Amino acid sequence: MAMETQKEKLKEGEESRDFFCVVSDAFRIFARRSSRVLGSAWAFAGAILIIVIWGLTGPTFHYSDTWQLIINTGTTIVTFLMVFLIQNTQNRDAKAAHLKLDEVIRALKGARNELIDLEKLADEDLTSLEKQFERVRKKAERDGNNPGRVSRANRAERASRGKGI
Repeated sequence: MAMETQKEKLKEGEESRDFFCVVSDAFRIFARRSSRVLGSAWAFAGAILIIVIWGLTGPTFHYSDTWQLIINTGTTIVTFLMVFLIQNTQNRDAKAAHLKLDEVIRALKGARNELIDLEKLADEDLTSLEKQFERVRKKAERDGNNPGRVSRANRAERASRGKGI
């Protein structure tokens, strides 16, 4: 009985979704699948093949303006559409990465919760925070409290010893 109630609620929720939400979901699915297919080696090989065929047909069409217009129009349209697909997938990937990092920050003891949602800060605030982290990094290098990282001074020293050998 509880299962039927949940199914009914889901069905009602689907019916109440507005047109924009349905279109947005459909585009998200289309963009994800398209980016997977069009980002493959096969798609690249197909694009090369199209260009080679177009180039080989040049003498047949006497390298006419129409012959050139075909490739120019085709590449312009494909580029125009790909911009939207790429931007959509990058926005979603960036959002997912931010959410994962936010969860890590929330889960770690001692982590500064004010670092959550940094992407929403103004450029000046991000620059200020970047300078703060640079100072922290330099202090860690000076104090020798920077495991796994070789300081610039140590790198320079090692490089000079290597040249003297």
